[in-house]
Amino acid sequence: MLRKFAPALFAAMVSLPLSAAFGPSAFAQNAVGDPIRVRGAIVDFSGQVLKVKTREGQTVDIGLAPGWTVSSVARASVGDIKPGDYVGVASLPEKNGGDGALEVLIFPAALKGLGEGSYGWDLKPNSTMTNATVADAVKDVNGRSLTVSYHGKEKKIAIPDGTPVVTLAPATQADLKPDAVVFVQGQKAQDGAIAAQRVVVGSNGVVPPM
Repeated sequence: MLRKFAPALFAAMVSLPLSAAFGPSAFAQNAVGDPIRVRGAIVDFSGQVLKVKTREGQTVDIGLAPGWTVSSVARASVGDIKPGDYVGVASLPEKNGGDGALEVLIFPAALKGLGEGSYGWDLKPNSTMTNATVADAVKDVNGRSLTVSYHGKEKKIAIPDGTPVVTLAPATQADLKPDAVVFVQGQKAQDGAIAAQRVVVGSNGVVPPM
């Protein structure tokens, strides 16, 4: 499945600002304010301003910076994840130890190493985002477990059956329709204004799970 999307994936990803690779250090390079992630549904889109009703129930305006871009998410499969792949995995600690995945993003090989590391994430309370290389992928009775490596460290993450696995694909401004689900990573200024360079929008029944 993933191989089918590889050319489109590469085209979509190479234009991403570093912030879109889920690395906190990217914001420090061009920070205009504090990093913010907006998840929600589009209320309106006017060309330079995206109005979104967030998952928290607020409606916010997001100013789109000059040269901003948009991509969509494409469905992939846990079976697409192979040793050597570079992935971004949002996860939560499990009661019996280790981490359990909330979602997986498979990066194209050309962006291996981008945003590498493991750090706090706000998909759910106490969640973590880990950008790392898959050392092995083992199938078990509950799905799969991945051992991933980053900066000389290793982390084992269980990938239960049903975990969303996606990659990025091309989109256009025409995809920014009312009620479409979006994920936007940007900066929030002291006056509350939000600015972003990239919008990830759901399409074909697939929503951004990150």
